[in-house]
This record gives sequence, structure tokens and C-alpha cells, in this order.
Amino acid sequence: MKKIQMVDLQSQYAPIKQKVDASIQEVIDTAMFVNGPKVHEFQKNLENYLNVKHVIPCANGTDALQIAMMGLGLEQGDEVITADFTFAATVEVIALLKLTPVLVDVDPIDFNIDIEALKKAITPKTRAIVPVHLFGLVANMEAVIEIAKQHNLYVIEDNAQAIGADYTFKDGSKKKAGVIGDVGCTSFFPSKNLGCYGDGGAIFTNNDDLAHSIRGIVNHGMYVRYHHDVVGVNSRLDAIQAAVLDAKLPKLDDYNNARRNAARKYNAAFKNHPNIITPTGLSTCEGICSTCDCHVFHQYTLKIVNADRDALAKHLADMGIPHGIYYPIPLHRQKAYRDERYNEADFKVTNQLSDEVISLPMHTELDEEQIGYITSTVLNFLNQSN
Repeated sequence: MKKIQMVDLQSQYAPIKQKVDASIQEVIDTAMFVNGPKVHEFQKNLENYLNVKHVIPCANGTDALQIAMMGLGLEQGDEVITADFTFAATVEVIALLKLTPVLVDVDPIDFNIDIEALKKAITPKTRAIVPVHLFGLVANMEAVIEIAKQHNLYVIEDNAQAIGADYTFKDGSKKKAGVIGDVGCTSFFPSKNLGCYGDGGAIFTNNDDLAHSIRGIVNHGMYVRYHHDVVGVNSRLDAIQAAVLDAKLPKLDDYNNARRNAARKYNAAFKNHPNIITPTGLSTCEGICSTCDCHVFHQYTLKIVNADRDALAKHLADMGIPHGIYYPIPLHRQKAYRDERYNEADFKVTNQLSDEVISLPMHTELDEEQIGYITSTVLNFLNQSN
């Protein structure tokens, strides 16, 4: 059996090696490494894929979030609501800009922002909502957008884990994750569903004025060289990373389908086990339907109930199976983000998830033998523990 990896980028590279290598060589031959033709080519191709007017590439996903907030003109003291159960980058940029983070609990089934908790958190100081499409599943965007309209709030999508996922509205129409709110942000970190070979990110919007502001911000506030019209940062996607991403973009749907198929096989193996709750689509779904497009399984995350999650994690490591616990400490308990406003009773789901979740290897190259070994190892451990 091939060695199991959490993400197998080497195997993913092999079938696209010729195309990737040629794209990188083209950048080297032209020596246009920053804002060169490859960056603009990738930008246009991604705009077409997402059906969005503006893609603004930048240096990484964290910068994307920060720049989006800068572009919207959020000011010190403005409150920004986001989910407690996510990676720190989401709240980190809020604090860096001297805005006020407001963390709320998440849904126990899909792990995304809880709509009722969101409603309760809104105050006269609230200016924006940041739904996170966690683990590759699109948040309940129709509800988020409705709330935002009622209170005149911006919606900034954290789409670092869900590029390529679709959201279906009640009327049957669809939009890609990241292009539903006022602005969307993504990361191209190597392990992402669409990942480069270094750091990278992008910002999406259909708002022409906002796109213009953001284009200046990413480039030191310049629209004309050495004319600094706004306060900006240095956050540009380099051309070699754009070349890699442009080579991989045509395969993104195939990559996401491969992840869904792996998730279905995991779910089938774990079905009806008393200690395992498998991931699903939206809260209204059961399992992973045959036409699933709302989840792209950046992570495959189980809840381990009435059993020792940490002991299972150690056993997997002992058996040569990598795993992840995303996330072991809720953001409201992190030293950097503790706040006397928070009440533990308001974070029941997040606190429980931090004790129960475990993510298994998930990538485009998982094969039947590997999935069989992983699932049998999990099941054997849990069955012997009972």
C-alpha cells in the first residue's frame, strides 16, 4: 500500500507535471514574475469559472480577508460577526484592523455559523458578517444575505476551504461559493482544493467600485506608479504561483468530485456506527447525495461520540495514519481573543466540537486500499474500546 498522507501533493502533481512545468518555464523565460501575463491569464480564467466580474489575486488568504475589510471602509470599533469554530485567520484580521470581533456559535450538523446566534449578536455597531464555508461546505447564505439586508450589513465570505462548491437558492438558482456576498476571499495554500506551490490568495466581487479600491490596496495604494491614492499593502500573487494555479484550474471540478467520492466511501464504511457521526451536506440533508455540489470536502471530519477521540488520534498516529483536529481550542478561549463579553453557555456546540472532531486523510489521490485501511483501523479501535 502506498504511504498514506493527509494531503498527497506529489501524486497529484504527477499527471499534470508536463503542463505545470511548461507554465512555470514560460514565466522564467519571460522573467515577468510580478503582475505578469500569467497572473492576468489566471485571473480571467478564474473569473469565468466563478462567473464573477472581478478576481483580484493577492499574496495569501489572510491578506485577502484583511484587504476586503479595508476595501469596504470598515473603521475602528465596527463590529464584525463571525463563527467561533474556524481557523484564527478569520478573526485575526478583524483584530489587526482594530475592528471588534464578535464570535458566535455554529450549527451542530454543518459546523457553519448558526443563524439564530448570528441574529442575536447584531447590535447598532455591527457592520459586517463573515460566514466561513468550513471544511468545504457552503454556509446558509440565503439566510445570511437576508439578515444582512435587514440590517444594512456587508457580507464577506471566507471561502478559503470551499472553492468550487455551489450554493443552491430556494428558487433553484445556483452561485459559486465566494461570489454570493459583497466580497469573497480565498486561499491557494498548497493543501487547498485549488492550491499553488507556495502562498497565494484572491478576492472576488461583482462590485466595480469595490474592485477598484481593492486593486489599489493590494499594490501599495497605487493605480499609477508612484501615485499613492489610498493606504495600501504589498500583497500580490507572483506569476509562478499563478502559472501553477492556471494549470490546475481546469481540473478543479474533477478534484472536488474525487474528494466527494472518497467521502462517500468513508461514510459507507462508518454508517450507523454508534460512536461516529459522519459529515453531511447542509443541515437539511442526510448523507452525501448523488448530485452533491454544496460540499467539496476540503476536510473529511468525523464527530466521535461516547468514545475517546484523543485516544483514537494517538492510535491512528501509531498505525501510520495522519489526522487533524480542526480545531482543538475555540477562538473565544484563545489567549489573543478572550473577551469578557463572551459567555461559555453561548458556545455549547463549538465547545463540544472541539472535544469530538477528528479529520481523516482527504485528497484527490486516495485509493480504495488506503480508505479500507483507514476505516478498518478506526472501526477496530472503537469496537475494541466499547
